[in-house]
Amino acid sequence: EATIRLLNRHGVEVVLPKGEGCCGALVHHMGQEHDALAFARKNIDAWTAEIDGQGLDAILITASGCGTTIKDYGFMFRNEPDYAEKAAKVAALAKDVTEFLETLELAPVRDVAMPIAYHSACSMQHGQQLKDGPKRLLSGAGFKVKDVPEGHICCGSAGVYNILQPEIAGKLRERKVGNIERTRPMLVATGNIGCMTQLAKGFADKGATTPVVHTAELLDWATGGPLPEKLARAGIEDRPLRPAQLVAE
Repeated sequence: EATIRLLNRHGVEVVLPKGEGCCGALVHHMGQEHDALAFARKNIDAWTAEIDGQGLDAILITASGCGTTIKDYGFMFRNEPDYAEKAAKVAALAKDVTEFLETLELAPVRDVAMPIAYHSACSMQHGQQLKDGPKRLLSGAGFKVKDVPEGHICCGSAGVYNILQPEIAGKLRERKVGNIERTRPMLVATGNIGCMTQLAKGFADKGATTPVVHTAELLDWATGGPLPEKLARAGIEDRPLRPAQLVAE
């Protein structure tokens, strides 16, 4: 919802194709190739219908774990004559939402100058090689972005790794949360649902109330959207619109 608000506010038409669903990443991680390809085919069909219809400029993904898989659809279907070409087109259009947002001129209207830690998911920085874009967007919106020590190391979520290897995943989570706390942030921004869940549990286990929110939620808020619920629950107050924006409205 935050992403749609953010895109609409900046003049982007958002289409939600009928029939799209899970990208297949989680079952793919578990080696269930048949199920993963079935999920992928359903999405490829849904998106191809839009591409061949009104057309699409991009397929935007708000979970980087999904994005890494969707960008790989072309390779996954390289040997399937009925899907190879369609899958390659879909993969070429797939972008993390922050990639697309960097092509727009975002218009922040709130003073959000607060220290935040940016956690880059492995699927973002290693899988897709997207490293500095999200930080540039957050800084441009007014946040004081802190780099997390050992930022290249996994938080322990890693798809289904935290389920299959909970002990090791727990140690990675504890290490990551400790490194984040060293930056003394008011909140944590990240772009992957697995990391959000993993880090939130890590903070909760330590009795901390540091909210973990999606990058798009913060950019939506900074450009005129509502205060994210997690921030409100953590006691972070909303920031008023700038006077000039109030006059303009």
